[in-house]
Formats: sequence, structure tokens, C-alpha cells
Amino acid sequence: MLNISLTRINKSLDLTKYKSFQTLETRSVSKVLIRVMTMLVICGFFAMFLPWTQNIRAKGNVTTLSPGDRPQSVQATIGGKIEQWYVKEGAIVSIGDTILRISEVKEDYMDPAILDNTNNQIVAKSESSKAYSQKANNLVEQLQTLINGKEIKLEQNQIKVQQTLLKIQSDSIDLVAAKTKADIAQNQLTRIQNLFDEGLKSLTDLEAKRLSIQEAQAKVISVQNKINTHNNELINLKANITAITNEYDNKIAKSKSDRMSALSSKYDADASKNKLQSQYNKYEVRQDNYYITSPINGTVTLALKTGIGELIKAGDAIVNIIPQKYNLAVETYINPMDMPLLDIGQKVRVQFDGWPAIVFSGWPNSSYGTFGGEIFAINNDISKNGKYRILIAQDPEDSPWPFEVRVGGGANTLTLLNDVSVGYELWRQLNGFPADYYKDAKSKNIKTKAPLKKVK
Repeated sequence: MLNISLTRINKSLDLTKYKSFQTLETRSVSKVLIRVMTMLVICGFFAMFLPWTQNIRAKGNVTTLSPGDRPQSVQATIGGKIEQWYVKEGAIVSIGDTILRISEVKEDYMDPAILDNTNNQIVAKSESSKAYSQKANNLVEQLQTLINGKEIKLEQNQIKVQQTLLKIQSDSIDLVAAKTKADIAQNQLTRIQNLFDEGLKSLTDLEAKRLSIQEAQAKVISVQNKINTHNNELINLKANITAITNEYDNKIAKSKSDRMSALSSKYDADASKNKLQSQYNKYEVRQDNYYITSPINGTVTLALKTGIGELIKAGDAIVNIIPQKYNLAVETYINPMDMPLLDIGQKVRVQFDGWPAIVFSGWPNSSYGTFGGEIFAINNDISKNGKYRILIAQDPEDSPWPFEVRVGGGANTLTLLNDVSVGYELWRQLNGFPADYYKDAKSKNIKTKAPLKKVK
């Protein structure tokens, strides 16, 4: 009924007798549903005050904490041809165990006696160096002998100079005596001549005096000649000093030059010897590299080169080895906007792929199958994927990670931030505000909020 008339007949009719009126009176929503909705609203309201742990979810993979514990390839140091394998895939090897042997393929190293021949060359160069060294020592002795001979020659020449000076001095005295004797003979000849003129002396006496004066004058001339001869000798001796000095200086210079040449030859021999020794060491090390050994204790997982007779180049990977003992870690990447919220030592929950788990993001303590971790390292530079890499280690205060976890497996991480209410978290998400974060115990558990940017 539309109830548009002022005259009401509702009270005059029994509406219960008419099914159509009962259908119209039936509500579309039952009272039970209303009660349920009311309870849900009330529960939702109180749920807004429940605690919620803010977190950063990321996906990563299992790795090792130390780079040396990660799977690595054993590479060939030199090129060669595979001759023999000593291990199989899955074999456990220790440090220094031989993995395979290769043979030489370069013609420069194919001489089977290359070490012996090189060593003989080293010995020959060593003997040559010793010979040049001995020659240099002999030349030192020769040089000293020449220096001593020069001094002796100069001393001998000086002695002859002194002797000549003495002879000149002696002859000068004889000259004075001869001149005196000649004067006396001249005076005697004059007196005899006067006496002969007077008839007092005979001609024989006169001639004897004339002979005496001739002899006296001859003596003077003889002594004068001797003095001149000695003066010439003195001049020659003085000139001989320069000759001796020049002669021995030339010999000394030649001896020094020969010694320098000997030393130069010795140094050349030493240089050649050292070069040969270096070459010998290279040959020896190269032959040691024919046997490729394991650098770590681990398990051979994959042979990258197979077959006998296969050629390999220097630097080629041959086999992959996984270390036996290693400390697991999780490598994951986070967005740049979450970077300021992380700190070293911050707690993280980890769920490994293939490991059953029930995860509640906001209630990590209620999650099942997750394991504790803590941030070990944070990269300061951004990765190629536009995110920052972090490394998560096991939490020593939590349960150990499963033994079945292997390197390379996937992992989901929840980096735990501050504890807030569910209502606050919904309000933050709706407004796009940054999450709250906290400092760990090392920072005295100081809780801080990321500052909001002011809009100008």
C-alpha cells in the first residue's frame, strides 16, 4: 500500500492473512548478519591497537660470508694439453691435491733437457764472471806495481840528478884548480922566457915550461868539457822525469782501462747469469704448473674441460670446487628509499626456499619456519639493478640455519624495524610516510623516526 490517502485502513485489516504483505515486511538483511558485522567492526577497531612490527621485505639468494668460502673455479696458469685426470666429479679434495696433469704445447718449451741446458749456461756465465773478476783483481795488482815502479824510477832519476850535481860541483873545483895551475904555468913560462933571453936558462927548460902550460890549458879544457857533459846529463835527467811520468801514467791509465773493461765484462756476465737464472726459474715454475692442484679443501662439483688431449689456454676454468666448510649468508637487494632504515647488526627474519614456513609479516615471533639473521654488511654504492646490496649473517642468539641450505638457493628476508600499532601502520601506508626505524643495542636502543620532508 502506498499510504497516500488520509483515510487509514491499516488497523481495519489483518495483514498476517496476506502473504504478500508478509513478504513486503521481511527485511533484506537478517539480524544475525547485522550482529556479525557489528562484532567485526568492534574487533577491527580494537585490532587497530594491536602491535605491528614494521619490516622491509626483499628476495635474495644464499651465499657465503667470506669470499674465499664461495664456489670457485680452478684455472690453468699456463696453456697446454690435458694428459691425465686424477679426480672425478663429486670427489673430495684437500689443498695441494692434484686434479689433472697437462703437457707442453709451445715449441719454445718442448726441450726435455731445457732445465739442464739452462743450468749449464748459468754455470758457464758464473765461471766467466769469476774469470773477469780475477782479471780485474790482477789488474789492480798490476796497477799498484806500476805506481810503485813509477815512484822507484823517479827516485832513481832523482838520485842520478843528485850524483850529476855532485860531479858538476867536483869538476868545478877541478876547473878552478886547473885554471890556477895554468896561471902558475903561464907565470913560470914568462919567468923562464926572461931568463932564457938573459941566457940564464936553456932552451930545454923553456920548451918544458911551454909543454907544461899546454898541459895545464888542456886540463882546463878537459875539466870544462866534463862540466858541460854533466850539465847536459843533468838536463837530460830533468827531462827524463817528464818522460818517466808520461810513460808510467800511460801504463797506469791503460791498466785502469783494462780493469774497467774487465769489470764491465764481469757485470755483463752477471747480468746474463741473472737473466738465465730468471729464465731457469720460469721454466721450473712452468713445469710445476703442469700439475694443476686444488687451492682449497672442498668438493669437485663440475668439470668444465673434459677428455684427454683437449687443449686449454692460460686462464681457462677447468673445474668448479665448493669449499667443505663455510659460513652461510644471505645476499639481498633493497630499494634506495629503504637504505636509511638499515644499520649493521639489525635483526632480520629469513625464510629459505624449499623450507616449509608460515610467515606473518607484522608478527615475526608468530611466524613458523623462519630463521634469525642480522645485517653484516651494507654496500655504499648502488648495484646495476638500481638497488643496494646487503649481506645477512646468522644471528648467534637465534636457532642455527638448516644444514640442508645450500649456496645459491633462494631466500626471502624481512628486515625488522620499529614496533607500532596496526592503526598507525595503516595510517602511515595511506599517507605514504616513511617507516620508523630504531638503533640496536650498540647504539643504546635509541628509537628514532625518519624525518618528514617539509613541503614548501
